[in-house]
Amino acid sequence: MKRFLVVCLGWLLAPVVWAHGGLSMEQDMCKLTVGPYMMHFAGYQEDAQRTEFCEDIPHKGPTIVVLDMVDQALRDIPVEFRIVRKSDGPLDAAPVVYKLAPAVYPKGTLMVRHDFMEDGDYVGLVYAGADRQYASVFPFSVGRSGGYWQYLLGLVLLLLLAWCGLQLGRQRLKKDIALQEPLHDKAD
Repeated sequence: MKRFLVVCLGWLLAPVVWAHGGLSMEQDMCKLTVGPYMMHFAGYQEDAQRTEFCEDIPHKGPTIVVLDMVDQALRDIPVEFRIVRKSDGPLDAAPVVYKLAPAVYPKGTLMVRHDFMEDGDYVGLVYAGADRQYASVFPFSVGRSGGYWQYLLGLVLLLLLAWCGLQLGRQRLKKDIALQEPLHDKAD
């Protein structure tokens, strides 16, 4: 039973380290794949915990996003960055929240300051190369990072309830067996 609980918790907590979209975690770094190139992605909020995040933004408000170009070749081609509001339609038609025009960044760092006014779902877009030759799309949310823990707590409570039911069933089974044993002895 303990092994089962450990496996379940491991399975549940694994998505915390999995990134979604084009982002991935590797050696405590948030990396973004743009075609054949890699970028390090980090976000910060001044009034939040002074920790780096690379997926969901803890809450609305002033946010700093830093994109560091890992591959030297990426510093010699134009890079464009956009944030759009997630919608049901195509990304090209989604409302643009922030846009940084294509430019070459010889030092390899792109820093964006944006004040997110609303909680919700967004999509980050990074284009690189002439005519947006390479692209990376990564969805993220603002102000919704606590929802995962509600599901985790619910699942833990459900597992605890199942365990209690199992224990109660075992006690009833033992009681039934104990009641049947004297009857079995009289038949001999």
